[in-house]
Amino acid sequence: MKNVLVAEDEASIREVIAITLKRGGYNVTEAENGEEALRIYNSNSNAFDVVLLDIMMPVMDGLQVCKKLREQSRNIGIIMLTAKTQEMDKVSGLLMGADDYITKPFSPSELMARVDAVYRRVTMNGEPDTSINNDTITLKPFELNLRNRTLLKDGQQIELTQVEFQIIEYFFTNSGKPLLRNKILENVWGASYYGDEKVVDVNIRRLRMKIEDSPSEPRYLVTIWGYGYKWVE
Repeated sequence: MKNVLVAEDEASIREVIAITLKRGGYNVTEAENGEEALRIYNSNSNAFDVVLLDIMMPVMDGLQVCKKLREQSRNIGIIMLTAKTQEMDKVSGLLMGADDYITKPFSPSELMARVDAVYRRVTMNGEPDTSINNDTITLKPFELNLRNRTLLKDGQQIELTQVEFQIIEYFFTNSGKPLLRNKILENVWGASYYGDEKVVDVNIRRLRMKIEDSPSEPRYLVTIWGYGYKWVE
């Protein structure tokens, strides 16, 4: 069963989300605030594949919950629910480890598409691809293991979320090639992604904080101004 935890303090919105996801084949657990969501998750962390977090919630907001969840698991799928006026909160959520965000109001089809996309990544992250012939890609000082889905730098493992791993994998398999933002978006988030290219930029920023010696002066994951990004060996 595909299990989703939905944390939303507005009962009417939470109900719509729950009904939509249940119709799409998901098992939904509801929480009315961040503290309750964290308590439910901690009581059985292996029970959930995806968590939907409203940013503005009483007791504990969605950003705090997102940070705590990501500290506990790099594999859980996290989607933030935001309002159009919460532009900085969207960026903050992604930097804290969220995989995606959905802006209110949203349609049932958009909700399903975004949750399905994150769920697929979670499932793929937990099940190694048996068709992989070459397990590793080495671009000194990095080593990417495609079977174990791990990244090493100078022999030290770098903790990556499933989105970050997919981004790194895309760059490693296209090392030295300038990659358009929309191509990164399509490859990692899917051709039917509803969001904008900003999610790419924020995730690149987050990755640089993990892999670069000086994130503000990237050596490996460089910007091609007016185009996109490139991995430099």
